[in-house]
Amino acid sequence: MSGTGSPELQLLGAGHAPAVLAFEVANRTWFAASVPDRGDDYFKHFAQRHHALLAEQESGRCAFHVLVADDGAVLGRFNLVDMDEGVATLGYRVAQQVAGRGVATATVQQLCRLATTRHGLHTINASVTRTTPHPAGCWSRPDSSRSDRRIRPTSTENPASATSGANSGTDSGTAAGDGPADLPDARRRHPYR
Repeated sequence: MSGTGSPELQLLGAGHAPAVLAFEVANRTWFAASVPDRGDDYFKHFAQRHHALLAEQESGRCAFHVLVADDGAVLGRFNLVDMDEGVATLGYRVAQQVAGRGVATATVQQLCRLATTRHGLHTINASVTRTTPHPAGCWSRPDSSRSDRRIRPTSTENPASATSGANSGTDSGTAAGDGPADLPDARRRHPYR
């Protein structure tokens, strides 16, 4: 892992563009082993795409986050998309260098807390690809601090949902996954954009 301090979850900004691009380039082959490749156009038009994501985030329908090491390197992307009436879809991807170290689990839990406090969400949906076992592990770990958490990980053919009691004053349910572009609900888009 880059640097010596704890990575920080930050809302995506214009200044993150070079580090996000470096993250995507460095991990492209690894990501493509479990989710559809972004294709060459994604990288060719990255600056325009990044600007479009920031505009979409400004609309309030999405919240894109990056996990940043103390040296500025992006270690992961964690996104809440299609936010509407207290519900959103979560997607994430982490760098190969931090995979399997609990980074995704801890960051998803942090983002779920932010989803409640910052965005007023009570339900987070996500998808898990059949070829990627690690995201399902983030879902299935019990959280001893939450007795009302219901987590149902499923394949991409039936997106999973993590729901928590919105009136309990506690954080939102933990959900994570790399959702494909062809989710059954046509309104949903690639959550890990």
